[in-house]
Amino acid sequence: MAGALLIAAWINEAAGPAAIVALSAVVLLWAFFQAPVTCGAPVRGRNDGRRDNATGILMGCHIHQHRWQKLKMLISRRRVREFCSGLFSAGKGTLITLAAAGSFLSGLVALVPGVAV
Repeated sequence: MAGALLIAAWINEAAGPAAIVALSAVVLLWAFFQAPVTCGAPVRGRNDGRRDNATGILMGCHIHQHRWQKLKMLISRRRVREFCSGLFSAGKGTLITLAAAGSFLSGLVALVPGVAV
């Protein structure tokens, strides 16, 4: 819903940059913490990680330890590549990753007007 409102705010020039930045932040937070994706936490015996449903790009599945494993993947320099490759591993994850990147760029362009040129 917030993504549709963000697109409408860009089309309707009367919305203003404050509304665009706020909607971009909502979409970005949804993608990071609430979007339905696969877990992807490292599991013994599987190269592609855990395939259970998770909520958000940064969060793991219902197993508490998997949330910490995914956050450790972002902090450790050696594991960042593994985390980033997991973002584009499935169609649903790719769509949510692109929505997060697009909303980040949308907020950046609305916040700093010279970036769009």
